[in-house]
Amino acid sequence: MRAIEAPRTLFLGSFPPRECGIATFTRDTVDSFDERFETKSEIIAIDEPGGEMRVYPPEVTARLVQDDRSSYADVAAIVNAHPCEVFNVQHEYGLFGGTDGEWFLDTLEGITKPVAVTLHTVLPEPNENHLRVAQEICRLATAVIVLSQTGKDILVNRYGVDPEKVRVIHHGVPDVPFRSTDTAKAGFGVGQRMVISTFGLISKGKGIEFAIEAMRRVVKLHPEALYLVLGQTHPVVRRHEGESYREALTAQVAEYGLQNNVQFVDKYLDFNELVDYLQATDIYCTPYLNPVQIVSGTLAYAIGMGKAVVSTPYLYAEELLAHHRGFLVNFRDANALADAIVALLGDPALRRATERRAYRFGRQMTWPNVAFAYGRLFGELAPSPRSELATSA
Repeated sequence: MRAIEAPRTLFLGSFPPRECGIATFTRDTVDSFDERFETKSEIIAIDEPGGEMRVYPPEVTARLVQDDRSSYADVAAIVNAHPCEVFNVQHEYGLFGGTDGEWFLDTLEGITKPVAVTLHTVLPEPNENHLRVAQEICRLATAVIVLSQTGKDILVNRYGVDPEKVRVIHHGVPDVPFRSTDTAKAGFGVGQRMVISTFGLISKGKGIEFAIEAMRRVVKLHPEALYLVLGQTHPVVRRHEGESYREALTAQVAEYGLQNNVQFVDKYLDFNELVDYLQATDIYCTPYLNPVQIVSGTLAYAIGMGKAVVSTPYLYAEELLAHHRGFLVNFRDANALADAIVALLGDPALRRATERRAYRFGRQMTWPNVAFAYGRLFGELAPSPRSELATSA
């Protein structure tokens, strides 16, 4: 793939070794952007209150200290002095100080360069202050990126944002071949078992207890079924609540006698491990409890890798699983989860058709395509527009 010039871009977001979804997303965005456009971007990393003093990789050249308000103006000065032409922010309200992350406005107000803000949360029914902060972010930003059409619709119809200012760029996913689960299963030693999985940082809002409840019925018809709960407890949850949720899930498995059918992989999965587990998965499950969740990286990955998905109908799932790309069941309904899983396990043709529809949709979400979409937008925002970039794929 030939190189196409993209404007020099500086990124802001949480970043590994911090363990959170935005950190992973920021790293993947920067890596795919740099690979696509043969450049080397720099990052301003966000340090949370009480977080350890991390050792970041060399591409992290500055830090925003979340609970130090003076740091926000400092970041604006850094951006203005930097040779970048465009500044991209991977934004989540909880990453920034002040009520509803309002201190971030100090940064936006001080920047004199084009700013593209990627909003990872768009609430359909915000409180008054959240609405004010979100509207100010959208007003001050040069462009706003959302990860779903639903997010754009909410910004335009509920927040009153100019639709010309909002760009939909899907969550990136691995660009991997569509293939059988057999080879990956052999690597994990699970043989011919039918694998159901959920991955991500664990917290109460994931609804995993309902999936475990569903497994009681599933194993009666499919004793070979194995449910893998992949990922460690969210660091913020662990800091405040310890491992109480995971311990409750483990106790539930023991109570139901499902030790042979439910297993926990309690670790932060790197990219290759995650891809391997997903390639071994027959059915992916997101039993999440938050109906207004506007994006899920885990669901995006599952769709992008062509998995048959069973999910509760949060906003992002409703969009991605439309047109028979997956199955939606009611919130907190273990019986409905079980029915959908059993239907897929018992009908290989249905499962394969669902997988293929998901995989076809996911091709637009692969990281190379997402990187190009970012580069095209940044080219439009830069002081010297890249006409070649705007028209080349």
